[in-house]
Amino acid sequence: MRELFDEAAGRSPLDPQEAVRQAARAPQRKRFYKEAGAAEADGGFVIALDGKPIRTPSGRQVVIPSRELADAVAAEWEAQAETINPMTMPLTRIANSVIEGVVDRVDLVSDDLAKYLQTDLLFYRAGHPEALVAREAAHWDPVLFWAAETLGAHFILSEGIMHVKQPDEAIQAACAALPQDAWSVAALHVVTTLTGSALLALALAHEVRDADQVWAAAYVDEDWNAEKWGLDEEAVARRAARLRDFEAAVTVLAAVKPLAAKGP
Repeated sequence: MRELFDEAAGRSPLDPQEAVRQAARAPQRKRFYKEAGAAEADGGFVIALDGKPIRTPSGRQVVIPSRELADAVAAEWEAQAETINPMTMPLTRIANSVIEGVVDRVDLVSDDLAKYLQTDLLFYRAGHPEALVAREAAHWDPVLFWAAETLGAHFILSEGIMHVKQPDEAIQAACAALPQDAWSVAALHVVTTLTGSALLALALAHEVRDADQVWAAAYVDEDWNAEKWGLDEEAVARRAARLRDFEAAVTVLAAVKPLAAKGP
């Protein structure tokens, strides 16, 4: 069971795309259990397959803090047919990553998020055409204004892809707004990795932008090119896979937010 779950979760807890690649390379296994469900346990809920709780590759029991989230993870296992397809189990992969690689190093994951703030998607703007410039501004400026006015994080914008060093004070101010619990931090890292923007992830966490707005903002340039040159089938497939992981991260964030707000 541990080996299977390792394949379902991937071995890189900080990179959802690497988790997907690991899952895609792993051979699919036959379903070896009849029933999957969530059960109460110390500290939260476990996912039980025929009554036996799943564990991470290192032997840790996967304890999920929210009943709603545990039910959603269990539903992924229950939905598997004759063979188990890890690609259809993004919540399972996130849950395993949290227990295996985030719980004991929240600070490390937060530091990795801080690195994204140095080269955030929202900082690098198109110089032309005018319509694209306006579209980027419409999606991105409200997030930057919020960061400046509410968080005190004043970032520098650049035209094109020329790197611009961001003020340390701005990065520190934005990092101060990060959640402190492992589940929320992990979900924000997934969102950041998939969108290329830690600021969009922060805006989502603080309910400045909803999930649809964040996803649209992340794909402003790609959507613009698609409108002009048409859709590429491979790009569409890759985006659909990313969206599945993005929606899973949003689900995690929403499920644990009330618990994180209460504190320990």
